[in-house]
Amino acid sequence: MIGMLLIPGFPLWPVFLTLAVCLAFMAWGASQVSSNFFIDVLCKAQTKEKIVALSFDDGPAENYTPQILEILQQHKVPAAFFCIGHRVEKTPELLVKIHEAGHLVGNHSYSHSALFDLNTTRNMENDLDMAAIMIEEAVGLKPRLFRPPYGVTNPMLAKAIKRKQYIPIGWSIRSMDTVIKDTDKLLAKVTKDVQPGDIFLFHDTCAVTVKVLPALIKQLKEKGFAFKRIDELLNVPAYA
Repeated sequence: MIGMLLIPGFPLWPVFLTLAVCLAFMAWGASQVSSNFFIDVLCKAQTKEKIVALSFDDGPAENYTPQILEILQQHKVPAAFFCIGHRVEKTPELLVKIHEAGHLVGNHSYSHSALFDLNTTRNMENDLDMAAIMIEEAVGLKPRLFRPPYGVTNPMLAKAIKRKQYIPIGWSIRSMDTVIKDTDKLLAKVTKDVQPGDIFLFHDTCAVTVKVLPALIKQLKEKGFAFKRIDELLNVPAYA
């Protein structure tokens, strides 16, 4: 293609059009966690059994994580919490409560920076290491499961995940609880088309999540669904 640019009179628009299409396709692959474009990400279990998994990102948060833990305990539902390292560092006692309640703890990076995806592979590895250290210091376990910040992947992160031997985890039902603040709308969205093996993405940093969680659990149980931890749903190791 580069050689074509050297041909006198050769039109440039096909080259730029091809480049634009390639860049658009790569951007789509990076932003769609289930695309498996740069690395295989587990987003759903292949099963006909009516089982699903709940997961919560971005905590632990003093305002909402304890309330979510209480709801999960009341309904006897296990879950996974993909935690941000700097928040674990500030409130390790919350992580202890999550772990002691029988829930899974996963790595969700230390910084969760908006510029995380612009880092080098080495910097990403260091970031993941810092989060893992905070988690291990709090509960004595090194997580194997990692959820990419914002669900974005790229070649640098793919290398970091492979080098650190993490198992990347995505989701099949994104609640959008960081955007949707109406409880009825949120409940309708997440229960619209639940399938066996689905993984729900929520955030234990949102008030609306606390409000909708009891109704979600009740409705799914009434439909015959049972809840499993993500590691059990996907049959993968939770810790190293």
